[in-house]
Amino acid sequence: MATDKEQVEEFLGIVKTSLDEYVAGIDFDALSAAKQLILDAEKNGGRVHVTGIGKPGHVSGYAASLFSSTGTPTYELHGTECVHGSAGQVLSGDVVIAISNSGETGELKATVTCLKKNGAKIIALTGNPQSWLAQQGDVVLVAGVKQEGDSMNKPPRASILAEVIELQCLSILLQNEFGLTPEKYVTWHPGGALGASIRAGK
Repeated sequence: MATDKEQVEEFLGIVKTSLDEYVAGIDFDALSAAKQLILDAEKNGGRVHVTGIGKPGHVSGYAASLFSSTGTPTYELHGTECVHGSAGQVLSGDVVIAISNSGETGELKATVTCLKKNGAKIIALTGNPQSWLAQQGDVVLVAGVKQEGDSMNKPPRASILAEVIELQCLSILLQNEFGLTPEKYVTWHPGGALGASIRAGK
């Protein structure tokens, strides 16, 4: 067996290659379209939600928090609870970012189908541009990787990083559109060392 250092270096090398390939293929027009879909919804009183199943479900919580703290109020939508009543938090005209690496997850299919019937717009974030989810999206953001980071190539590692980066890219566009300033940011993030650093002018 390889040493611990060799195992970690192999993982980091795989991840670096995967993410380099992903970044080289980012569709900037799709990111712009996603930004515009959200801005148009907000102009009409619509809101933004993020959902996913499994690991992408945890990504959705991070994205909702990041977007909300940078000028775009966003709500996490539980991927399976949606079809058990939580779909009621999504109104017609709202935008839902639905995350699935395969784009074929059965539970998310049920959620997206329900949301579309209720009039939501879908931003599909997937690693598979030919997937069911991609076909359902009003906008499709592709964050795919060939290798996750280990010999099984199954546990989601690199794909999760790609999804997070794609959402961070979208958050930058929305933050700049909003015109976020440190003075405004600290009103939403007064706590911790981050809030203190802004109040101290650092």
